[in-house]
Amino acid sequence: MRKTTLATSLAFAGLLPLSAQAAQDANEELRLIVPPWPGVTVKSEIFAQLAEPLGYRVDALEVSSTVGYQVLQSGEADAFLAGWLPAQQESYDAAMENGAIVDLGNNVNGARMGFTVPDYVAETGLTSAEQLADPEIAERFNRSVYSIENGSTVTDMLNAAIDADIYGLGDWEGKPSSTPGMLSEVKGAVQEERWIIFYGWTPHWMVPEYNTVILDDPEGVYGDDNGSSDVKTIVSRAYAEANPNMLRLLDQFVLSADEQSEFIRAYSLENGDLEEVAHDWLVNHPERVATFLEGVTTRDGDSALSAVEQSL
Repeated sequence: MRKTTLATSLAFAGLLPLSAQAAQDANEELRLIVPPWPGVTVKSEIFAQLAEPLGYRVDALEVSSTVGYQVLQSGEADAFLAGWLPAQQESYDAAMENGAIVDLGNNVNGARMGFTVPDYVAETGLTSAEQLADPEIAERFNRSVYSIENGSTVTDMLNAAIDADIYGLGDWEGKPSSTPGMLSEVKGAVQEERWIIFYGWTPHWMVPEYNTVILDDPEGVYGDDNGSSDVKTIVSRAYAEANPNMLRLLDQFVLSADEQSEFIRAYSLENGDLEEVAHDWLVNHPERVATFLEGVTTRDGDSALSAVEQSL
């Protein structure tokens, strides 16, 4: 994937008939928005290694998500594989209201964030943030919650919960730091099997590395539905209308949070080479590759699956 600086859902959107065969796409190039986040970086590379054997060129536009929505509307980008909602709600809503983008739905199932503990803590019976009001449990955590950067949306959410004494947090201390700093605290606690509670999310390498468990959050401190998030595939409407074959591939490219957490670990924590991590994931998941490519062809109309298998 070259870097620069800067079939049901399709039918429902009116972009591809249910009975349609893959057609010749107008664009050979696909410009993907890729903010500097490990998950979308690897996910975009995996997608590029699916698309390029089919006769497409995939370019990565390394811009923030906010700029990403702008360039989708201006025609300078084509697709974005990390439309996190509700975190990006304002930018998303503005682009939708302009009629400039098409939402293909989630490409990661199971994304979530919230109060998080290691599995050995959860195994004692701690499953809900409501239990933090128990004085004995509060003492086990030293009445401290670790979080990421001051000024971040999620730390603001935590501080608001402390101010409002939600879950009895009124006399707790929020301990924000850098994300590596917070995870260093988690690592030390896990090594000693000490109790620790922190802001966690999935997909992320912390899940397989530290066996993390996100607590139920009935008061919605970290958002509705226990902090569940959508990670959407967003496509510019102009590109979607002109490229039915690639649109089908984009629509069918769906992962689980656990799958994404594993390749984030290989790339970010284990410092794996980006192209190798993506290649190895595709080689090790042939059944997923077949699902992604169902009904998709090369730009010349040949078998997409055969082309990708030969490239791997």
